[in-house]
Amino acid sequence: MTQLLIIIVVVLFASLSLFLAWYNSPKQKGKRGEAYIHNVLMQLSDEYTIIDDVILPTEHGTTQIDHVVVSKYGIIAIETKNYRGEIYGDDNRKEWTQMIKTYTYVTKNHFYNPVKQSIGHAIQIKNMMTNYPHVPVTPVVVFTGSAVLKGVNSRHTVIYDYELLDFINQRRSVYLTDSDVSEVLQLFQRRNMRILVDDRTHVKNLKQAAKQTQATINAGICPKCGGQLIKRNGKYGSFYGCSNYPNCKFTTK
Repeated sequence: MTQLLIIIVVVLFASLSLFLAWYNSPKQKGKRGEAYIHNVLMQLSDEYTIIDDVILPTEHGTTQIDHVVVSKYGIIAIETKNYRGEIYGDDNRKEWTQMIKTYTYVTKNHFYNPVKQSIGHAIQIKNMMTNYPHVPVTPVVVFTGSAVLKGVNSRHTVIYDYELLDFINQRRSVYLTDSDVSEVLQLFQRRNMRILVDDRTHVKNLKQAAKQTQATINAGICPKCGGQLIKRNGKYGSFYGCSNYPNCKFTTK
């Protein structure tokens, strides 16, 4: 009986150790940070569309972007970092430093410069936006977790998670029409090699699509082919039909 208990304790201890090693791995920490920032971004209004885990082809393979925010105010490419301890770095260093201090030891870890990483993402997005060269693509690095930006000096945007919504909402210059936004989203859909959309994002996208369609109709334009909507009289009363009928049979009240 005693031997059985010892075996059970050893197995439980080994299982717990494996779980903690998995839970605290850089990959899982990164996923938790990205999930947290996704939830933060979902607090934005319906005029913003969030695309998570974007993978774009490059000349040398692919590049992965944690989050892309698309709106009429431009595009924001977000690189998320889930770290603890003090963070040191600037625009020119190849690597930044994470310093974890305790009462008994100091640990230094190095990671690739996230500003360079985020700028590279923005450049890739800009390269595919050939029809919209005037639209700004803003690289942003967001730190979540308990990190302290102790010695960070950058000309670009490096912020804490609680500053993200204010940063986005303060950008109010309009660069895209609603129709342009739809085309940009379609461009991402074509170029993105892996799009992960949860239910909340899907509903948000549907609402935005419906809003865009209604705005087009209100402007007297057919949402299917771009023709003019003309008022007609039918068997059951008046309605608006497309000027390109019979090639386009779109109608609305």
